[in-house]
Amino acid sequence: MSPVNSKQAEKARQTRRSILTAAEGMFVERGYGSTTLQEIADRAGVSVQTIYFTFRNKRALLKELADVTVAGDGEAVPTMQRPWFTAAMAAATAAEHLDAHVEGASAVIARVAALADVLRTAAALEPEIDELWRQGNDQRYAVQLAAAQALTAKPGARPDVGADQAADVLYAMLSPDLYLLVVRDRGWSTERFVDWARTSLRAQLVLPDV
Repeated sequence: MSPVNSKQAEKARQTRRSILTAAEGMFVERGYGSTTLQEIADRAGVSVQTIYFTFRNKRALLKELADVTVAGDGEAVPTMQRPWFTAAMAAATAAEHLDAHVEGASAVIARVAALADVLRTAAALEPEIDELWRQGNDQRYAVQLAAAQALTAKPGARPDVGADQAADVLYAMLSPDLYLLVVRDRGWSTERFVDWARTSLRAQLVLPDV
């Protein structure tokens, strides 16, 4: 790539990031339905035509924002291929797996919780967003099911808890809704949430230390 093309590509990436950052702030502050693309453009310091050119419409902007927020970067790498998830899956015992999984999943939840609330309320406005919301929940459950299937097969897992039950427990405990309830509404720190989730899940999924 020539220096000119490289500069243009970097400028395009910066513009995209600026738009996504502005959109996230406004969606969380005002809600999806009450935020216009012109307002996002004004905050991002770009023209509204630039947003249309880059994302096509507000719904597509929200979808990309959700994807980037879950990932934590702009790379198209699924959660189950992310280093934190694969490292947890490689843990030798159920306790080690659970501790690593809670740590990694909580980092994702801390990033996505506020936006997940935006998606939930926006789903009532547009059928396409409702589908996006449902797909996100399905993907989140698939991640927890994969973790549960591996965890329940490892030494130290409670023998009376099957993979499906473990997946349900992980899905409920490591959820954006529960995170918002205790962190945003009750003023917990993220560290307190992680400690509480780890302790609670250990009691339900892992044999006690002897």
